[in-house]
Amino acid sequence: MNLGALRLRNPILAASGTFGYGVEFCHLVDLTRLGGIVTKGLSREPMEGAPSPRICETPSGMLNAIGLQNIGVEAFIKQKLPELRRFDVPVIVNVFGSCLEDYAEVIRILEDTEGIAAYELNISCPNVKRGGVQFGSDPEQAAGAVGYARKACTRRPLWVKLSPLVTDIGLIARCAEEAGADALTIANTYPAMAVDWRTRKSRLGKPTGGLSGPAIKPITLRLVWESKKAVKIPILGLGGVETAEDVLNYLFVGATAVQVGTASFTDPRASERLVDQVHRAFFDANMFTVNEIGAIFSAENG
Repeated sequence: MNLGALRLRNPILAASGTFGYGVEFCHLVDLTRLGGIVTKGLSREPMEGAPSPRICETPSGMLNAIGLQNIGVEAFIKQKLPELRRFDVPVIVNVFGSCLEDYAEVIRILEDTEGIAAYELNISCPNVKRGGVQFGSDPEQAAGAVGYARKACTRRPLWVKLSPLVTDIGLIARCAEEAGADALTIANTYPAMAVDWRTRKSRLGKPTGGLSGPAIKPITLRLVWESKKAVKIPILGLGGVETAEDVLNYLFVGATAVQVGTASFTDPRASERLVDQVHRAFFDANMFTVNEIGAIFSAENG
């Protein structure tokens, strides 16, 4: 299948933040069978992240407060990327920052490196120069972040990971497309919290975290549908993907591919398992390409 300029084996990718840097799963998963791997988010400098505990279970989901912990872009190039190059799988590097210059600098450093298929820009981060407002929550700031990163990104496709915390996801998606995005990942986690009244504490090391898992799938499915009506570039659906039916649901409402996130915590082989299950589902439905299921939705929904 094609996802913009990229040719992928299938529409199943491992999502950022749930699959390490990829190499941590290579003894459990045949990485070469996946459509791609999206790495943990990389920043200009290493980050220690949030205090523990960093994850906790919730009904039909999980809360995480990792705090964007990562080894930094330079260490990734030296320590992780050489290992990833051993595997014939597209590597998409997730990039974030607290100001426009951070995004551009991380991409600039990665541009001189081989073994990367694309970048995924996380614009759900707070812009410290604008009082901590998320880049992705405001159309102007979203377009500014994408446009600034686009100038630094000349060799590879630029995907943009959108925040669900917006009143009009279609407007943000369109702004990202017009600013130079080649594809959109929809969407990031939803701010939430879990407490234990007995201990009088949060169940995380900080008061709130990001909700993911099956509980968010109906909401994210709507965001993908609304975004598809607003843009022409490919969309990757992300949120509660655990079964072949989940994958087909996302493809049906307009996604070109999906990313598997929380499912990798309960089953490290979830992404590889889905490759087989989706293949069988397509065969049973007498469909041979991803485009066919999207065409059905388009025909029935104008």
